[in-house]
Amino acid sequence: MALIEQRLAQLGLKLPAQIQPPPGVSLPFAFVQVQGTRVLFSGHGPLNDDGSIAGPLGKLGQDLTVEQGYEQARRVALSVLGSLKRALGDLDRISAWTRVFGMVNCTPDFAAQPAVINGFSHLILELYGEDRGMHTRSAVGMAALPFNIPVEIEGEVALYG
Repeated sequence: MALIEQRLAQLGLKLPAQIQPPPGVSLPFAFVQVQGTRVLFSGHGPLNDDGSIAGPLGKLGQDLTVEQGYEQARRVALSVLGSLKRALGDLDRISAWTRVFGMVNCTPDFAAQPAVINGFSHLILELYGEDRGMHTRSAVGMAALPFNIPVEIEGEVALYG
């Protein structure tokens, strides 16, 4: 078994299936695009094991606590890893996590976006270590996100040459 998958198993974590969008919703884009050693991943939300959208849904600062947002961001990391695994075949091919753009569905006065997106960052660092897992990052607030998800994250990783 690959190292990253072993680490996931040791943590008791499972990669979800590909997103199952709500009925009538079309997603006409690539979740992962490989360009040489650059790999871009589209915005992902939190998923259940079967690929359905995971709750709780809603806005941080109104419907969810920072702790719940943090857990949803961890779920997003698993969603991203699932897509990368399907596209790359092996998560150990990733040499570096280069850029993460975290969006938080929140009220106008909510200011703890970095604490929420830390859920994603902490899991990536736990799995890949600081040498491969350290990334640049933004954590911003949004008035709304698709399907009322609380967190959406997109970014880029690099592959070994």
